[in-house]
Amino acid sequence: MKQRKSWREKLDDDKDLPKVSRIPTRMKAKWGAGTLVIPAPREVNELMRAVPKRKLTTINEIRSALATKHDADIACPITTGIFAWLAANAAEEESAADRKSRITPYWRTLKTGGILNEKYPGGIELQKARLEAEGHKVTQKGKKHVVADHEKKLFKF
Repeated sequence: MKQRKSWREKLDDDKDLPKVSRIPTRMKAKWGAGTLVIPAPREVNELMRAVPKRKLTTINEIRSALATKHDADIACPITTGIFAWLAANAAEEESAADRKSRITPYWRTLKTGGILNEKYPGGIELQKARLEAEGHKVTQKGKKHVVADHEKKLFKF
């Protein structure tokens, strides 16, 4: 039986990425005409690793940095989000294996509007605990959990 790849192995598999191409027709209504970069998983991980303690970023900030890096109009929102999730799982895998290397601080990467990501390992509870341990205040707005004043704490790439 074939053994499953670890999260780290998945993160390190670039699959011939990054790729820059024209924005597909199905996406033009929302994103307009121009170019789109599909980033490599490691690129997303590297940007997430760059966010220092007490600072935050969002998937959209990462997408903007990737688009600038590749001279594209936008970075793919779907693959960028998937690769952020992959980086988070790889970090937790390394943490569980008690590796001595510094893990990717994925909890500092939020959704648009400063919303916590329920799909990260450990869900909202773990992300909230890690953010609060770094001095951030997390509040609940309806069903969403949001970092208060997150826009004042954004890290600029």
